[in-house]
Formats: sequence, structure tokens, C-alpha cells
Amino acid sequence: MKNSICAALAAIFLMVSGAFAAEKVYIVASDATWPPMESMSLEKQVEGYSVDYIKAAAKEGGFAVDVRNTAWDGIFAALGSNQADIIASSVTITDKRKKAMAFSEPYCEIRQAVVVPAGSDIKTMADLDGKKVGGQIGTTGLIQALPKARSKAVVKSYDEVGLALEDLARGNLDAVICDDPVAKYYANKKAEYRDTLQIAFVTDDVEYYGFALRKNDTELLDKLNAGIKAVKTKGLDKPIIEKWLGE
Repeated sequence: MKNSICAALAAIFLMVSGAFAAEKVYIVASDATWPPMESMSLEKQVEGYSVDYIKAAAKEGGFAVDVRNTAWDGIFAALGSNQADIIASSVTITDKRKKAMAFSEPYCEIRQAVVVPAGSDIKTMADLDGKKVGGQIGTTGLIQALPKARSKAVVKSYDEVGLALEDLARGNLDAVICDDPVAKYYANKKAEYRDTLQIAFVTDDVEYYGFALRKNDTELLDKLNAGIKAVKTKGLDKPIIEKWLGE
């Protein structure tokens, strides 16, 4: 009898262990200061385009995720130290970043946009020479777009893009450079800036967002890419685009 009981308990243990293994939840880091891509809801939950997309891709790829708010200045360290398994935070795929981490297939196409006070005469990248230009630290607007244009702008970096745009509205900056979905949100949709800020121009160079992972997480990358492919093939991205980008 005891042997039968032990065998039954062992079988139950194996079943439970297998269930837990199958239900592994991957931690997703997202800096919720980049609306409409990533932001905090009134219920203090991370929401936005990237969040809905990673959840849809995870569902289609057959794995579970837990999205957590993670400050941008520590988000890559969180991935490297195994505190997070995926970064879903409007990370542009660049050759430099690909040396340090793996990227999924692209899930969004963007450009850089320059936001200025209403009535500003800034129209081109050359017009930024000598002007005070803000942006979020470590973003491609500051580390890629301005250097590529050999801009002579006086650059000021901020921990959050919202702080840069607030400084712009107060007259402490001449312009802010950021991803165009974010620029459109602040200049066209955010009530306190709709009448005071405008988009001066959008650059021609195209960038692509990807979900970032550790290079050795090849199995997770395969599942994630399969999920992204399914989202696109089934048209599941369309309501996400319409909801957050209004397109």
C-alpha cells in the first residue's frame, strides 16, 4: 500500500512539476515613459503599443510574459543580469546594439521627429545648429540622428522624454528630438501641449523597433519570432496599430 501511495505521489509531483515548467513566465522590461508606445495606465499598469504587441506575440508563440516598468537607464543592465528576459521598450535595432544582445524580427517602423514651440522657424536639421536641443538619454535621436547630420546643436539629455518636452514648453529649449509616434502624441494629442508645440519635421531615415533578448536565449527568440510572424499573418497587429497610433 505504501509503495502504491508513494508511486501515486511521485506521479502527481511529476505532473505538477511539468505544469510549472510549462508555465514559465518570462519577465519583460519596459520603460513606461514613452507614450503611446509604453506608459503607465491610471491603474498603474504598463500599457501601450509595445506592451500589447509583446503580449500578442507571446500568446501566439505559446509562452507567458509579465511586463514590468523598468527605468531606461537600467533596462539593458536588467537584461544582462537576468532580472529581465525580454526588453519591450521601443528599442531601435542598431548594429552596435546587435553586438551586445539579440533582437527579434522588427515589430514597428519609425522615424525621428523634431518638436518645437508653435511658430518656430526651425524646419530642417541644419536649423538646429547653435540651438538648444533636448532628448532622452541613450536614444537614437541623440546618439544617431544628430551625429549623422553633423549637427552643431547644443544637446541636453534627460532621463525621460517627458521632462525634455516640459522644458521645451517652458522655453528652456529650442527643440526636442524623439521617435515620431512619441512626438505626435505630445504635439497632437496631449492636451497641455496641443496649442503650444508642433512637429517641425520628420527625418527620412527609417528605424525599426525590435524586442531585445540575451544572445544565448535562442529558443525564446525562435518562439518570439514565431509569435511576431503569427501576429502579422493573422492581422492581429492591426487593432494594436489603430488603438495606439491611430492609423
